[in-house]
Amino acid sequence: MHIHKVFQIEAAHRLPNVPAGHKCARLHGHSFRIEVHVEGEPDPSLGWVMDFADIKAAFAPLFEQLDHRYLNEVEGLENPTSEMLARWIFRRLRSRLPGLDRVVVHETCTSGASCGRSSF
Repeated sequence: MHIHKVFQIEAAHRLPNVPAGHKCARLHGHSFRIEVHVEGEPDPSLGWVMDFADIKAAFAPLFEQLDHRYLNEVEGLENPTSEMLARWIFRRLRSRLPGLDRVVVHETCTSGASCGRSSF
């Protein structure tokens, strides 16, 4: 069974490695929507895979590092594409969140990237 919790961050970035003249080379911001997916079997007594509060607690330090920040200044996010952001979050959550299956990052309503266990 899969469960997920959604977080929203506001952040600015620029993509330093895109071709000259590309619009994403300029400083801009997004309202990023981040989904944290956990897989597991529901506890027979509690009836849940995990308390959503535990997912929130595991994500809280990352939220503080990312929300209302210039992502290019965050260590490990010098080229903060949605793909790199999803991987960055997954790598930092996997040791804190048993059953972490996937992180999905939406940079707009129609565009995003995901990183999961199969990515490693």
